[in-house]
This record gives sequence, structure tokens and C-alpha cells, in this order.
Amino acid sequence: MKLIDDTGWADQPAKVQPSLVGEIDCDVVVIGGGGGGMSAALRLAEKGVDVVLLEAKTLGWGATSRNAGYITNSVAADPEMLGFLMKRERLRELYRYAEHSVHFAEEAIARHGIECDYRQEGIVMAAVSKGQLRHARRNAKVMAEAGSNAEFVEGPDAGLPQGFLGGIREGVGGTVNPGKFALGLRAATIAAGVRVYEATPARDVVDSGGRVSVVTPNGRVRARKALLTTNAASNGLSIAPKHLATPVWTSLVETEPVAPERLDEIGWTSRAPLVTLHMILESYRVTPRGTIAFGTRRIQAGRNPLPDRTPAPNVVDDLVRGFHERFPGLSDVKPVQAWGGWIGMSSTWLPVAGEASDNVLYSEACNGHGFAQAQYVGQLLADQVTGVPMHEDLAAIWHGSKRFWPSFVSNPALYLGWLADRAADRLAAIGK
Repeated sequence: MKLIDDTGWADQPAKVQPSLVGEIDCDVVVIGGGGGGMSAALRLAEKGVDVVLLEAKTLGWGATSRNAGYITNSVAADPEMLGFLMKRERLRELYRYAEHSVHFAEEAIARHGIECDYRQEGIVMAAVSKGQLRHARRNAKVMAEAGSNAEFVEGPDAGLPQGFLGGIREGVGGTVNPGKFALGLRAATIAAGVRVYEATPARDVVDSGGRVSVVTPNGRVRARKALLTTNAASNGLSIAPKHLATPVWTSLVETEPVAPERLDEIGWTSRAPLVTLHMILESYRVTPRGTIAFGTRRIQAGRNPLPDRTPAPNVVDDLVRGFHERFPGLSDVKPVQAWGGWIGMSSTWLPVAGEASDNVLYSEACNGHGFAQAQYVGQLLADQVTGVPMHEDLAAIWHGSKRFWPSFVSNPALYLGWLADRAADRLAAIGK
């Protein structure tokens, strides 16, 4: 099996945009060219704003093109816990925001004509034990009360693989090839006239009150306003709120092609994409190329500056072991390649946006479920920075200029989470 340092979903762009050399001026500079940054820059260009987009690698190079490809209305936290901690109206606002994010991503695919194998098939938050199934039933109730398009499913009629007892079927969203999507959104961004500079990392961002200055290795951008859409790299900039995001490395494995009849034999007749209800989720999906892509399960925290890397062999081995445990009928199916990427986990475990300074806005909308949300928040921030009254969905995640508590995300904590999940798996196996 190959461990690769790029995304396994698609090739890199054939032609890279030039890096910045010298000093330039603009109205708004967007720092970070993932899905959020591209969406923000596109929106600004549509409004006639002179916008510059800076990206350390190539547009979409990071989490945007490396993730599992789920377009989901999840909000990256346990619904039952959120229902306990939050007022009902606050929770309804979050799920409204998350569902609107899904529709925004779908509209972007259609509007820009992006060929990315999108399947509007929903997602199942699946239970692999009786305890998880009870948890799913409670979560489904909380989500329904919050206005989420989700329902509890159970038994063989759900069309799930053997060993998956049921769960919560989200009725919106589905799966996409994120590598192809990133290439398509990149092409749309460049075609819209955005001044794009790739291979141009931001070294420092200074808000002097009247102007924002962004220092790069070989140049400088001066702007009236700036947007930070830097995901896992956020804490590498001194202007970003302290403790905004903890970088976390997640890994993904892809198998050789699997014959459709074999999926039918193990009961996966629905072909529904799956996310388990473990403390640290496991994801399994059938791709349009007939392979199975699976990932997460064991994650690792990092520090800025973030290194380029490949998945750790022990993490990949654990992922493959988990795949064989979940799908014993596919024990002969060979893994072919593995890759990964850095995501940003906010200290609130929820998507957030706010003000780093008077003229610099930020977003941290990933947390492992943010493929669509990062894009949506990018557009909302673009409107906000141009003086449009705050959208109710942006208000739902607005953190303002408040401080963040230190994050509990650390390698010891993540390892304990993995141990707890494996202990729960062993107890479930004993109880069968």
C-alpha cells in the first residue's frame, strides 16, 4: 500500500498561479485558499471588490481536497450533549445554519458546473453496538426537535452492512470527490478575476487601524480589510485569536475496487455513506470508482508550522484492522493507498467566526464536518466585510472578539479517546 503526501482523489492542477513578488494594494485580502477562502474571494469578485487571494500551496491543496468527501448537516458535536448544554432556540439556529451550508455547496456545484461525482444520497450516523443504537435513538429525537432533516433507522430494512444495527439517516447532503471539487472551484475562482497568488504563505498580518498589511516571503499586500480562512494553520499567525484552532491530522485509506454483488452480499444494499457513533468517528463510503474509502478512527494533534507528511504507518494499520472488523465479509479486499490532511479543531468543538481585529475577520468552520460549512461561512464573511447586515446564519456561529478557552485537544486526550472506543468495541463483541 502506498502512503502518499498528496490527496488520493485527484491530481494537482497542471498549471500553478504565480507567487507574489513585490508590493500590491487591494480592497480585501483573503488569506487561505481552501473552500472557505475561494468562496469568499468569489463572492467579493461578484460584488466588484478588488480582492487578492493568498495560498501557501495551491488552491484547495489542504483539507478541502483531502477529506472523506461528505457534504453533511452535522455540527461536529454530540447532539444529545448540545441539547443538554444549549437552549433549544440556539440549537435550532445551529442546525439551520448547517443545513443551509449543505444547500450552498450543492448550489456552488451547479452554478460553477463542477464535475465532482456528487451523489445526493444523505449520510447515516451508524451504530455498531446496542449502546450506540440507543444513543442514536436519543440523538435522532434531539435533532428532530432542532429542525434537522434526520430520522432514526433500524434493522435489515435500512440496507446497512452486517454488523451495523441502524442509526440516524440524514436526509440532505451526500458525497463528493473533494479533489475534483477543489479543482473546479479553483478554476471558477481564477475565471472570476480574483488575483490569485499560490505558493505564497502569509508570514505576518498587521492591522494598523486604517490598513491591513500582509507580509509574504517575497512581497506585501496592503488592504482595507482581511479575511482569515486558514483552518489548521490559523494559530501560525499572531493576529489570530489565541487557542482558535488545534491542528489535527486525519488519515484516509482507499481499497481496490469491490464488485457490487459483494456489497449486496454483506447487506450494504443502500450504499449509504456511513459515519459511526464512536467518540472518534469512523467513516466508510463506496466511491464512484467502485472502491471503499474509510478513515479517521485515530487522529493526531500537531503544532504550527505544520509539516508536509504522510499518514503514520501504525495509524493506517489500525484503520485497516478496523475495516476488517466492521466488514469481515470483505477481509480479502486489499487497501491500495492512504493519505491524510490537517484540519482545525476549534476549542469550542463548534464552527466559529468573529473578529481578530477591527479590520480582520476570521472563520474556523471545519472540526471534521466542515467541507460545506467552510464554503458557506466564506461567503457570509465576504458579505459581512462589505457592510451587509449580519446574516442570521453567521450570527448563529459568531464569536465576535471574545477570547477562546485553551483547547482540550491533545495527543494524550486523543489517545485516551481511541482507547475508550476500542474498549467499547470489545464490550460490544462480548455482548453479542
